[in-house]
Amino acid sequence: MSTSVPAPESETCPCGSGLAHAECCGPILAGAPAPTAAALMRSRYTAYVKRDYRHLENSLSAEQRADFSLKDAREWAESASWLGLEIAATEGGGAEDQEGTVDFVARFSIGGEERKHVEKAKFIREEGRWVYAGVVNPVVQPVRRESPKVGRNDPCPCGSGKKYKKCHGAA
Repeated sequence: MSTSVPAPESETCPCGSGLAHAECCGPILAGAPAPTAAALMRSRYTAYVKRDYRHLENSLSAEQRADFSLKDAREWAESASWLGLEIAATEGGGAEDQEGTVDFVARFSIGGEERKHVEKAKFIREEGRWVYAGVVNPVVQPVRRESPKVGRNDPCPCGSGKKYKKCHGAA
Protein backbone atom coordinates (compact mmCIF):
# COMPACT_ATOMS: atom_id res chain seq x y z
CA MET A 1 0.00 0.00 0.00
CA SER A 2 1.39 3.35 -1.03
CA THR A 3 1.70 6.15 1.50
CA SER A 4 1.77 8.76 -1.26
CA VAL A 5 0.06 12.09 -0.85
CA PRO A 6 -2.99 12.41 -3.13
CA ALA A 7 -2.17 14.25 -6.33
CA PRO A 8 -3.64 17.61 -7.28
CA GLU A 9 -6.79 17.28 -9.46
CA SER A 10 -4.92 18.08 -12.70
CA GLU A 11 -2.37 15.29 -12.16
CA THR A 12 -4.54 12.52 -10.74
CA CYS A 13 -4.64 9.21 -12.49
CA PRO A 14 -7.83 8.66 -14.51
CA CYS A 15 -8.33 5.28 -12.79
CA GLY A 16 -9.68 6.97 -9.66
CA SER A 17 -6.96 5.85 -7.25
CA GLY A 18 -6.35 9.43 -6.13
CA LEU A 19 -2.64 9.03 -6.85
CA ALA A 20 -0.66 10.94 -9.44
CA HIS A 21 -0.68 9.28 -12.85
CA ALA A 22 3.13 9.08 -12.69
CA GLU A 23 2.89 7.00 -9.47
CA CYS A 24 -0.10 4.88 -10.47
CA CYS A 25 -0.88 3.75 -14.01
CA GLY A 26 1.80 5.75 -15.82
CA PRO A 27 4.64 3.26 -15.22
CA ILE A 28 2.42 0.32 -16.18
CA LEU A 29 1.39 2.01 -19.44
CA ALA A 30 5.09 2.64 -20.07
CA GLY A 31 5.79 -1.12 -19.80
CA ALA A 32 6.37 -1.88 -16.12
CA PRO A 33 4.59 -5.03 -14.95
CA ALA A 34 1.42 -4.50 -12.94
CA PRO A 35 1.89 -5.75 -9.36
CA THR A 36 -1.71 -7.02 -9.08
CA ALA A 37 -4.68 -7.86 -11.27
CA ALA A 38 -6.51 -4.79 -9.95
CA ALA A 39 -3.57 -2.56 -10.90
CA LEU A 40 -3.68 -3.98 -14.43
CA MET A 41 -7.43 -3.36 -14.56
CA ARG A 42 -6.88 0.24 -13.51
CA SER A 43 -4.17 0.66 -16.15
CA ARG A 44 -6.44 -0.76 -18.86
CA TYR A 45 -9.14 1.78 -17.96
CA THR A 46 -6.53 4.53 -18.03
CA ALA A 47 -5.36 3.28 -21.44
CA TYR A 48 -8.87 3.83 -22.80
CA VAL A 49 -8.96 7.33 -21.33
CA LYS A 50 -5.50 8.19 -22.71
CA ARG A 51 -6.04 6.21 -25.94
CA ASP A 52 -3.00 4.00 -25.39
CA TYR A 53 -3.95 1.18 -27.75
CA ARG A 54 -0.51 -0.44 -27.49
CA HIS A 55 -1.10 -1.06 -23.78
CA LEU A 56 -4.59 -2.39 -24.42
CA GLU A 57 -3.19 -4.98 -26.81
CA ASN A 58 -0.06 -5.81 -24.79
CA SER A 59 -2.06 -6.38 -21.60
CA LEU A 60 -4.20 -9.12 -23.18
CA SER A 61 -3.62 -12.85 -22.81
CA ALA A 62 -2.38 -14.64 -25.95
CA GLU A 63 -5.88 -16.01 -26.49
CA GLN A 64 -7.49 -12.56 -26.17
CA ARG A 65 -4.84 -10.95 -28.40
CA ALA A 66 -5.89 -13.28 -31.24
CA ASP A 67 -9.26 -11.45 -31.33
CA PHE A 68 -7.94 -7.93 -30.66
CA SER A 69 -8.95 -5.29 -33.20
CA LEU A 70 -7.05 -2.01 -33.04
CA LYS A 71 -9.82 -0.41 -35.11
CA ASP A 72 -12.54 -1.52 -32.67
CA ALA A 73 -10.52 -0.46 -29.61
CA ARG A 74 -9.89 2.95 -31.19
CA GLU A 75 -13.57 3.43 -32.10
CA TRP A 76 -14.70 2.45 -28.59
CA ALA A 77 -12.16 4.67 -26.81
CA GLU A 78 -12.69 7.68 -29.02
CA SER A 79 -16.49 7.49 -29.10
CA ALA A 80 -16.75 7.75 -25.32
CA SER A 81 -16.11 10.35 -22.67
CA TRP A 82 -14.70 8.38 -19.77
CA LEU A 83 -16.30 9.31 -16.44
CA GLY A 84 -14.77 6.99 -13.87
CA LEU A 85 -13.82 3.53 -12.71
CA GLU A 86 -15.01 1.72 -9.61
CA ILE A 87 -13.39 -1.50 -8.49
CA ALA A 88 -16.26 -3.27 -6.73
CA ALA A 89 -14.45 -6.45 -5.65
CA THR A 90 -11.34 -8.51 -6.24
CA GLU A 91 -10.69 -12.18 -5.73
CA GLY A 92 -7.11 -13.42 -5.88
CA GLY A 93 -4.95 -11.42 -8.23
CA GLY A 94 -2.35 -10.54 -5.62
CA ALA A 95 1.40 -10.32 -5.97
CA GLU A 96 1.83 -14.06 -5.31
CA ASP A 97 -1.28 -15.33 -7.17
CA GLN A 98 -1.44 -16.82 -10.66
CA GLU A 99 -5.01 -15.75 -11.39
CA GLY A 100 -7.67 -13.45 -10.09
CA THR A 101 -10.87 -11.65 -10.84
CA VAL A 102 -11.79 -7.98 -10.66
CA ASP A 103 -15.42 -6.85 -10.55
CA PHE A 104 -15.58 -3.33 -11.91
CA VAL A 105 -17.87 -0.63 -13.20
CA ALA A 106 -16.55 1.72 -15.88
CA ARG A 107 -18.73 4.78 -16.35
CA PHE A 108 -18.71 6.61 -19.66
CA SER A 109 -20.85 8.82 -21.87
CA ILE A 110 -21.63 8.38 -25.55
CA GLY A 111 -23.63 11.02 -27.37
CA GLY A 112 -24.41 12.74 -24.07
CA GLU A 113 -25.96 9.57 -22.59
CA GLU A 114 -24.28 8.20 -19.47
CA ARG A 115 -23.70 4.46 -19.46
CA LYS A 116 -22.00 1.81 -17.36
CA HIS A 117 -19.92 -1.18 -18.34
CA VAL A 118 -20.19 -3.76 -15.54
CA GLU A 119 -17.90 -6.76 -15.72
CA LYS A 120 -16.26 -9.50 -13.71
CA ALA A 121 -12.90 -9.73 -15.46
CA LYS A 122 -10.49 -12.65 -15.29
CA PHE A 123 -6.77 -12.02 -15.08
CA ILE A 124 -3.97 -14.57 -15.32
CA ARG A 125 -0.20 -14.51 -15.36
CA GLU A 126 1.59 -15.21 -18.62
CA GLU A 127 5.39 -15.24 -18.50
CA GLY A 128 5.17 -13.75 -15.01
CA ARG A 129 3.04 -10.73 -16.04
CA TRP A 130 -0.62 -10.06 -15.32
CA VAL A 131 -2.80 -10.09 -18.44
CA TYR A 132 -6.53 -9.71 -19.08
CA ALA A 133 -8.01 -13.13 -19.92
CA GLY A 134 -11.65 -12.25 -20.55
CA VAL A 135 -15.03 -12.04 -18.89
CA VAL A 136 -16.10 -14.47 -16.19
CA ASN A 137 -19.55 -15.65 -17.18
CA PRO A 138 -21.84 -16.19 -14.20
CA VAL A 139 -22.90 -19.74 -13.44
CA VAL A 140 -26.63 -19.86 -13.91
CA GLN A 141 -28.40 -22.06 -11.40
CA PRO A 142 -31.68 -23.68 -12.46
CA VAL A 143 -34.75 -22.33 -10.72
CA ARG A 144 -36.13 -24.88 -8.32
CA ARG A 145 -39.72 -24.66 -7.16
CA GLU A 146 -39.96 -24.34 -3.37
CA SER A 147 -43.54 -25.58 -3.17
CA PRO A 148 -45.58 -28.03 -5.22
CA LYS A 149 -47.07 -26.73 -8.45
CA VAL A 150 -50.66 -25.56 -8.13
CA GLY A 151 -52.98 -27.51 -10.45
CA ARG A 152 -55.79 -25.82 -12.35
CA ASN A 153 -58.45 -27.52 -10.23
CA ASP A 154 -56.67 -27.07 -6.89
CA PRO A 155 -57.86 -24.43 -4.44
CA CYS A 156 -56.23 -21.06 -5.17
CA PRO A 157 -53.32 -20.41 -2.76
CA CYS A 158 -54.63 -16.87 -2.14
CA GLY A 159 -57.34 -18.32 0.15
CA SER A 160 -60.35 -17.13 -1.87
CA GLY A 161 -61.93 -20.58 -1.81
CA LYS A 162 -62.14 -20.63 -5.61
CA LYS A 163 -60.37 -23.07 -7.88
CA TYR A 164 -57.05 -21.75 -9.10
CA LYS A 165 -58.28 -21.72 -12.74
CA LYS A 166 -61.19 -19.41 -11.78
CA CYS A 167 -59.07 -17.11 -9.59
CA HIS A 168 -55.37 -16.30 -10.13
CA GLY A 169 -54.98 -18.91 -12.90
CA ALA A 170 -57.56 -17.24 -15.16
CA ALA A 171 -56.04 -16.08 -18.42
